[in-house]
Amino acid sequence: MVLQVRPARQSPTVTWEALPVDYVLPDDPVENLQQPSLAAALTDALGANDRIQPAMLIAGNFGLVATVNKKIVVKAPDWLYVPQVQPVAPAVIRRSYTPNLQGEPVAVVMEFLSDTEGGELSIRATPPYGKFYFYEQILRVPTYVTYDPYASSLEVRCLQDGQYSLQTADSEGRWWIPELALFLGLWSGERLGQTTTWLRWWDQAGNLLLWSNEQAEQARQRAEQAEQQAEQAEQQAEQERQRAEALAAKLRDLGIDPEPG
Repeated sequence: MVLQVRPARQSPTVTWEALPVDYVLPDDPVENLQQPSLAAALTDALGANDRIQPAMLIAGNFGLVATVNKKIVVKAPDWLYVPQVQPVAPAVIRRSYTPNLQGEPVAVVMEFLSDTEGGELSIRATPPYGKFYFYEQILRVPTYVTYDPYASSLEVRCLQDGQYSLQTADSEGRWWIPELALFLGLWSGERLGQTTTWLRWWDQAGNLLLWSNEQAEQARQRAEQAEQQAEQAEQQAEQERQRAEALAAKLRDLGIDPEPG
């Protein structure tokens, strides 16, 4: 991943205004089928481990809105996390999210890089703004993650002194994501019939957060093991009963009542 050289630029004027009801949100297709799967796996692990609260906003390919120099700008990261947002009415579908107006600032964004020249690392400071610039200078998202699925390369940047600083992985090859109090790293294997390198979460103790299908498989194995143990116990009990009957028969042959009194 190569970042462009930063040009000199003026700070934009950013306001947080409600998106017009008739505003047509961009409906860009995803670059490949792997992107939705990567995002879904990240969210699934959080949900399966009771780490998603109703007030949070966790989504993929979802529009983030800001008004920059009096013009509406919308960018849709592949995955995002907001700690707390204002609720919407039950019948209302949330179409987008405007930080500060509709809840807290965005805490984490992720982009899965395409195999073509894209905007994930673009610092273009004029419309259409590069995503890197938008997250760093406009939304000021504390943690920006970029993952190149073609090279299985993961980079984590944190906002320091107003600019993103590339972070270093720990000895396990994982990055601490403070906003979620979890480690993020790479894991190669199969999920729902798809074998690839996935982004996965680990807790502070180093325990992998299992996906829901992995938890279901563990539960199935535990139930199967318990059933086998019950069958073994039943077989042992039957063997003990047979031995007791055999011993009683031998005692009777010797003229000894096995059940005196």
